[in-house]
Amino acid sequence: MRTVVRVVVGLVGLFNIVLGLGFLLDPAQAGLRFFLTSLGTQGMATMRADFTAFFVTGGVFALIAAWRERRLPLLVPLSLLSIAIVGRAISLVADGAPATAFPPMAAEAIMIALLAWGWRTFDAEPRR
Repeated sequence: MRTVVRVVVGLVGLFNIVLGLGFLLDPAQAGLRFFLTSLGTQGMATMRADFTAFFVTGGVFALIAAWRERRLPLLVPLSLLSIAIVGRAISLVADGAPATAFPPMAAEAIMIALLAWGWRTFDAEPRR
């Protein structure tokens, strides 16, 4: 069972790293998948920097957790994704609920659930 959890958490990590690298290498195209467009070079730089940082950081820490079977690194992607989904929920209330709002929330909720599974499965302390 632990191996399955490690693989699942690792796949969540890899998925996020791929998303982040997409923003680094082709922010305009990656932005379109997230319904974003840039305003000039500074907008492009912001997408390249901030979205890459968000996704790659969360992904790397998920991979660290999976590799070491440790729960503490999962605090990073769990925090990032939880804040993101709260922001989306606030946006639903403030801006309305188009059909396009729900697939990203579902993806974030699924990733949170999978990472929480890792949190419950992995050790708090290193194995000896």
